[in-house]
Amino acid sequence: MTHSTDSRRVMLVSFDGLRADLIRPDTTPNLVKLQRQGVTLARHRTVYPSETRAAMPSLVTGTWPGLHGMVGNAYLDRSTLPSLYADTSDDRLIEQLDQASGGTLFGATSLGEVLAANGRTLAVLASNSAGTTRLFNHKARALGHLTVSGHYPSVWSPETLQEDFERRFGRMPPVPPQGTPDLQAQTFLTSALLEAVWKETAPDVAILSFGEPDISSHYCGTAEERTLQALAWTDREFGRVLDWFESEGRAQGVHLVAVSDHGHVSVHQRADVHEVLKSAGFRSAWAPARDVDALVVPGQVGAIYLANPSEENIRRVVAAMTESPWCGSIFTTGRSEVEGIAPGSFARSLVNMEHARVADILFSYRADDEIDPFGLIGRTWSSDGPIGLGVHGGLHPKEMQAVCILAGEAFKSDAVSDTPSGICDVAPTILELIGLVRPEEMQGRVLDEAFSSSQTAELIAFKETIREAGTRGYRQFLRHLHVRGTTYVDSGWVEAKGMI
Repeated sequence: MTHSTDSRRVMLVSFDGLRADLIRPDTTPNLVKLQRQGVTLARHRTVYPSETRAAMPSLVTGTWPGLHGMVGNAYLDRSTLPSLYADTSDDRLIEQLDQASGGTLFGATSLGEVLAANGRTLAVLASNSAGTTRLFNHKARALGHLTVSGHYPSVWSPETLQEDFERRFGRMPPVPPQGTPDLQAQTFLTSALLEAVWKETAPDVAILSFGEPDISSHYCGTAEERTLQALAWTDREFGRVLDWFESEGRAQGVHLVAVSDHGHVSVHQRADVHEVLKSAGFRSAWAPARDVDALVVPGQVGAIYLANPSEENIRRVVAAMTESPWCGSIFTTGRSEVEGIAPGSFARSLVNMEHARVADILFSYRADDEIDPFGLIGRTWSSDGPIGLGVHGGLHPKEMQAVCILAGEAFKSDAVSDTPSGICDVAPTILELIGLVRPEEMQGRVLDEAFSSSQTAELIAFKETIREAGTRGYRQFLRHLHVRGTTYVDSGWVEAKGMI
């Protein structure tokens, strides 16, 4: 039976931080099974910065962070007095900021808003941070859409739902201690989706987001035994979804999409950002400190806000950074389409990061293609990630590569597409699948190559460009992939004489 677009529904399952090369029969047999039933996008990329709370808004808006405005897991908003440090892991802060801005926290229309405007619904069930869960559908309360958290009562909407679900599926699990895989929340949410949400509300689109293997990757290691245990557990829970899809969902016109938001690389050296800033004559501290010359956002994404962001000061900081062995790609305000105002830096527009909230200096820690302790490609320096553990946020191919597998009657089966694609393409494709018009600002494209009705060749023609910038002893490169007017940031790297 072939279903019309207005009768189709979508179930999207996200595995936070899943590297594509960890999908294998011994680790994720159910994801491997889905690959045989659908089409796997082999050159799928996330956005820069490769952080969850930049990537997930891109997933649901189909736009780059430079447009939707969630420019990292945290950022400094200098449009207020005093400047506001926004840690977007706080769901209540997200709602407060959206209300204070008159509903314009996002600079783009989200999937939940598009669905609501067409009389359709979005349900979100997530075990990620409270902020990430809210960002999947940040206007859920106003839209009357359902949101279920695996850990945080403040995110639930409607609030009365929590008592009902806990009576039926057991108490909402507490956040486990660091280093302990987050298992029970994945089971709680899967049961809530299959046994209540889908049966009783039949949303047009449902997002089930597993916080693993990201959590264990950060605190145990990218392929450490406990991380693989968490991944296997999560894959088994996904197997329940897949069983339902095979026995009931497919016949009802449901399409199943599995994604991840980024990959991980392993820390092999520690970087001291503040020592370099001190050598350049700046007093610095981790945000949200005050009364310093340079505010550095914690985490793997390098973001430096200067109290006096003059061109001279930016040039001084960048010059000092490029002398450091830990320094990877650097981006500043553009002097041209390619070069930033500081010698050796790229223009921020090359990574789609032109926004008022963006830091004066963006950078990645230097990464390489050496083998980590788990036999995986990809190591990096880090300012706060413990050596041997997984991090993300930069431009290494293993951070930028994301998972996307699409299955259902509209898609090809047992197929692999090598056409470049990206996380911004997911929302446009979902809307095309269910017959809704895409907002004009969506920057992603419809994944035509995945549809079984497509007359396009398996590999759509694409172009690769590599740009470079640098100074004496420091040279950086940035690779883009271009498909039908859509440009993807593929990866970035640094070559520096005499540096590790």
